[in-house]
Amino acid sequence: MSYVIGIDVGGTFTDAVAARDDGTMISTKTPSTPPDYAEGVVRVLDELSEQIGLDCSELLADTSYIAHGTTSALNALVIGDVGTVGWLTTAGHRDSIYIMNVVGRYAGNSPEQIQDILHTRKPVPLVPKSRAKEVVERIDYKGSVIVPLDEEQAREQIRDLIDQDVDAIAISTLWSFRNPVHERRLRELVHEQAAGMYVTLSSELSPRIREFSRNATTIMSTQVGPALARYLEPLEDRLRRSGLRGPLLVMQGNGGTLAAREAPKTAITTVGSVLSGGVTGATRLADQLGHRNVICTDVGGTTFLVGLIVDGEPVRSTHTVINQHIIDVPMLKVQAIGSGGGAIAHVDAGGNLRVGPRSAQAVPGPACYDQGGTEPTVTDADLVLGILNPDNFLGGRKTLSVKRAREAIEAHIAAPLGLSVEDAAAAVFAVQNSQTADLVRKVVVESGEDPRDFVAYAFGGAGPVHCFSYGAELGVARTVVPLGPSAAAFSAYGLAASNVGVIKEASDPATYPVPPAQVNKAFEALEAEARDALRSQGVELVDVVLRREIDIRYTMQFAELATPVPAGPLGEDDLAAVITSFEERYARTFGEGTGYSDAGFQFITYRVRATGVLPAEVVLPEAEPSAGHDVTDAITGHRPVLLDPRYGFVDTAVYDYRRLAPGDRFTGPAVVEVPTTTVAVSAHDTAEIDRLGNLVLHHHTEER
Repeated sequence: MSYVIGIDVGGTFTDAVAARDDGTMISTKTPSTPPDYAEGVVRVLDELSEQIGLDCSELLADTSYIAHGTTSALNALVIGDVGTVGWLTTAGHRDSIYIMNVVGRYAGNSPEQIQDILHTRKPVPLVPKSRAKEVVERIDYKGSVIVPLDEEQAREQIRDLIDQDVDAIAISTLWSFRNPVHERRLRELVHEQAAGMYVTLSSELSPRIREFSRNATTIMSTQVGPALARYLEPLEDRLRRSGLRGPLLVMQGNGGTLAAREAPKTAITTVGSVLSGGVTGATRLADQLGHRNVICTDVGGTTFLVGLIVDGEPVRSTHTVINQHIIDVPMLKVQAIGSGGGAIAHVDAGGNLRVGPRSAQAVPGPACYDQGGTEPTVTDADLVLGILNPDNFLGGRKTLSVKRAREAIEAHIAAPLGLSVEDAAAAVFAVQNSQTADLVRKVVVESGEDPRDFVAYAFGGAGPVHCFSYGAELGVARTVVPLGPSAAAFSAYGLAASNVGVIKEASDPATYPVPPAQVNKAFEALEAEARDALRSQGVELVDVVLRREIDIRYTMQFAELATPVPAGPLGEDDLAAVITSFEERYARTFGEGTGYSDAGFQFITYRVRATGVLPAEVVLPEAEPSAGHDVTDAITGHRPVLLDPRYGFVDTAVYDYRRLAPGDRFTGPAVVEVPTTTVAVSAHDTAEIDRLGNLVLHHHTEER
């Protein structure tokens, strides 16, 4: 019997799912262990082993592979805990990362922040000018060498960086994506003087047009690559010593995994890896349930994450923004705010109640954890409102302190606002629900979609507590809480269900019509690179699936839209069909009549997404129906719970999820206790257990 394991390491909890080849699935969660997150990985494996009834060494020996999602790279970039990096670029173009293409003041900011022009600031430069070195060379837009590389001058610049004790060197020169010869020679020159130096080339990491974003992508990947290696290499060695025979895979932001030993080479691709696990899991679940359009919401301990599935496919983006820097990394489109269960509630200088973005995280944790935390969090409010059971948190493995929660809310919220503790907790609950609904609405509407055409999925430890509110406010008819064996470790299930994935791309700007031979040549080269990259992972694959796309824009626009391209040799009619597809996507995204075909079209970047299909197929098993079952048998008692401030505390039935069976239906108000989470059911909702053991909330919005 063989297992596949997914491990999702978040800022507050580490979740794990073990899927057995007979369809059995087991999940668990344990507190994360910052700053040594590897220790949390080992602890959650011990917990899984105990549930299965094996020693950890036996479990690992019988594991086909472990898929691991880590916040290591993202956390390092966000808080600035990165290595000392040097940067080599073309003479005369060093200041691109300081000018930031004029977007530095507003990239990634909210409309409110952008409008507050007096307080907008550029972020701290990625590297100080003393470590940003120019080399004499020049390649033009055709890839022709205009100025040969001055190797002696380059050696001097490299020596200067080495003398400054840099940990790694990023190399990004003009038009290197058209001809990488100078970047490759610069790497050789670095290794002549420092053989073990970590080096990243923009032509290998991000061979795309636009100087600033390519430079930023290369530098930021170089900043976290060595640290990611220092995390993954000892972790893999420790797992090997404990009995792991299969590969350790690392999740990427694009929804695919890659071998742990390869991940540091393209470290920036692991940014968002934890965020994409939930969307990947939701895509698998949606396929099983027949849902084509899904809003994926993940409320963890630190963040609230939103992603979309449209027509059965996760919505993707060709870039992201980190610390106001545009990063050219294709990934699943997931947006986040600091509004998880550990988000800290506070009263600002103007007397307004705010929730997040600061988080109590695992240490010290919410006040109710009684681990030294004194600031009130969303979890503290949920406890005071009676939604959470202080004696049955994490299936009874942790006891929560109502006293500490009340003290924190009284001191920081109730007293400053002149409210009772209960009213203050209700206010925190309402703000949390409103801002999560606002983010979901923003993500869906900005994608050109109507929330009412979607089903919502709610996962993460705190998602099931709050989804009744934001689901109904969005106008969706149903919210699915993935329970069954994956429960609150749903993102870890997504990791376990992921395949190996690599993306190869190259910019070659051209005005349409583009000769079919030129397009075919570009895709043939990228597909060969993608297959080679999959082989280099050293992982057994049963199939390889290649998908093509071109970033297309109307002539003279500044942004492109990724457009699918069919497989095989392409002719003029095929490319004309691609243009038609682009215009349809443009209208759907930005509105009918917003396109302007008279301007003409431009092909900018070619891209191949390669999926290496792993032997194990991880699917959620169907739950066993219970003959002669009465849903009231699952009620373990009643307690006062506040879900709607208009009605105050209401005597509410408490259900034990483990006693529920497929087909069970009941109306709210109710609380369903699961070993890894809690589901709140409002008085306006009907709850139903589906064939996979998920709890489905049917929202009756007309009654609200």
